[in-house]
Amino acid sequence: MALTERTLLGPGPSNPYPEATAGLSAPLLGHLDPEFIGLLERTCDRLRAVWGTANPLTLPLSGTGSIGMEAAFANTVRRGDVAVIAVNGLFGARMCEVAARYGAEVVRVDHAWGEPVDVERVLAAHPAPAIVAAVHAETSTGVRSDIAALGAALRERSPEALLLADCVTSLGGTEIALDAWGVDIAYSGTQKCLGVAPGLAPFSFSERAWQRRVTAPPIWYLDLGLLGAYVRGGPGGRTYHHTAPVAMIASLDAALERIAEEGVDAVAERHRAAGRRLQEGLVEMGLELFAAEGHRLPQLTTVRVPGDVDSAKVREQLLTEYGIEIGAGAGEYASSVWRIGLMGHNARMDRAELVLGALRRVLRR
Repeated sequence: MALTERTLLGPGPSNPYPEATAGLSAPLLGHLDPEFIGLLERTCDRLRAVWGTANPLTLPLSGTGSIGMEAAFANTVRRGDVAVIAVNGLFGARMCEVAARYGAEVVRVDHAWGEPVDVERVLAAHPAPAIVAAVHAETSTGVRSDIAALGAALRERSPEALLLADCVTSLGGTEIALDAWGVDIAYSGTQKCLGVAPGLAPFSFSERAWQRRVTAPPIWYLDLGLLGAYVRGGPGGRTYHHTAPVAMIASLDAALERIAEEGVDAVAERHRAAGRRLQEGLVEMGLELFAAEGHRLPQLTTVRVPGDVDSAKVREQLLTEYGIEIGAGAGEYASSVWRIGLMGHNARMDRAELVLGALRRVLRR
């Protein structure tokens, strides 16, 4: 049965780039086929370019963005390690839960939802953490935090600590420079600004983190030592770990090629322009934006639902009448905030005007 075509303008997934869709239909290769290994190496090189890193262990993990979060803590946290985690939304809170399950002593630094991470408060939370973690682009609130400032301050005050960044909603849509920012571990997902279907978690692990990794983490599937023996190879060649999702990696490679051809800076500017038009249009309609001014993501806009409006009914009408999906809020804001994403292939002026026009008509009723 054919599925209905939707315009996916929520917090993710987003509509993929046409090149990514075409990549899925490429001939299927074995995960140890020399031709596929060449494609995998090219994909990892292209990921380094969008991550802004030279980290050798940069790869697409098998699974959605949350598998990246799991891998990050599984390979770095030992029982009793202090993990200082900034929480300014749902995904900072999830990092706390995952770190605790691996035995970390979690020091949680809470912020108001919709506000960026306060670097001084995070660094004052503990004098000698093993790891400091924060979300670059918080999917639940549409707010961007300054990871560059956090990294610079952390290197000065706690140089031994590892810095972890959740970049699920930023990679491919916002400038990222892991090496310049001092980020040791970062993860993302393919289904947002990278313009690929859900199923992979782009991941990067610095040499500093590699030297301090957990050599036998409690989750075999995400053991970076074993994965590295497949992705990077070794004296005996590449060692099979698990069957790589070859079609998804071919799709990611095609999307990364498309991004490279447009230019990483140009892609970021396209996201900024589309997001700016959307946010200006929402304000012109008399709506109030949720995220703190000056820290709003262009690719994911959060807007307060008017008090006399049924949030779910509006989203249902947009979906059934216009084929447009926007997202509800998260947590306590589930019914009082909408999340509208212009990510990847949807980071375009026509998509901004489309959702503005449809939302305007529905609200007029």
